[in-house]
Amino acid sequence: MFSVLSYGRLVARAVLGGLSQTDPRAGGGGGGSSGDYGLVTAGCGFGKDFRKGLLKKGACYGDDACFVARHRSADVLGVADGVGGWRDYGVDPSQFSGTLMRTCERLVKEGRFVPSNPVGILTTSYCELLQNKVPLLGSSTACIVVLDRSSHRLHTANLGDSGFLVVRGGEVVHRSDEQQHYFNTPFQLSIAPPEAEGVVLSDSPDAADSTSFDVQLGDIILTATDGLFDNMPDYMILQELKKLKNSNYESIQRTARSIAEQAHELAYDPNYMSPFAQFACDNGLNVRGGKPDDITVLLSIVAEYTD
Repeated sequence: MFSVLSYGRLVARAVLGGLSQTDPRAGGGGGGSSGDYGLVTAGCGFGKDFRKGLLKKGACYGDDACFVARHRSADVLGVADGVGGWRDYGVDPSQFSGTLMRTCERLVKEGRFVPSNPVGILTTSYCELLQNKVPLLGSSTACIVVLDRSSHRLHTANLGDSGFLVVRGGEVVHRSDEQQHYFNTPFQLSIAPPEAEGVVLSDSPDAADSTSFDVQLGDIILTATDGLFDNMPDYMILQELKKLKNSNYESIQRTARSIAEQAHELAYDPNYMSPFAQFACDNGLNVRGGKPDDITVLLSIVAEYTD
């Protein structure tokens, strides 16, 4: 398994279940004022080929990729799932998803974004990939989540079947909508060779489903690729989140890891009626069992932020 990722600020007071904890870890620079919010985030995941011992470097789990970036105006995170079918044509699917997420991360750190417009982050990143001097082929879903520090609003953009949940008081209060053209064919950003343009499925970043809403201190935000949601229904995820008894890094990391591990185990259970199998049955297919896939989980808590 890829080593757990963790992110935080110099001083972050996260409120969860009436408890308040001070983050002891140092982070990057950037301004902050009393009343600003931030995210305390940990990440974990598995590549589908984990059992074969094939792991990739960087913030990638198999063909999945992710990033967490901080700017004085916002915390931004994202996940992407490279479309595995490109492997049949000699293309590494992780190159597209990984480059897309690294480009998003760089744009945020350079301040080239507007917190209320996460679609703009996707659009600019995608355009950079299209203009890349070194040809880059592939496809990917993408989900971008932005917390505006001062307005306390979460702005999201989701293209495809990755997504997010916002949990408050043990209940899901917001969630992304899955975008599918048809069964197991999600919306996706694509770059195809000239001879395949118009044949390869490709959606515009503007097609992403966008939402904006207020968040509260202690809200839990789970952002993940479909490897999680295809194998764990909401009630299982909520059961795991109950284990998050305090807001320090170690607790968030343990919970993120526990969720990813359970999804990974269920993915290889041939007798389990997974959400993916149920969706397949609803589409007239006789399917049972989990869905082996790459799994990426970013788990965040909304916290007070000050320098």
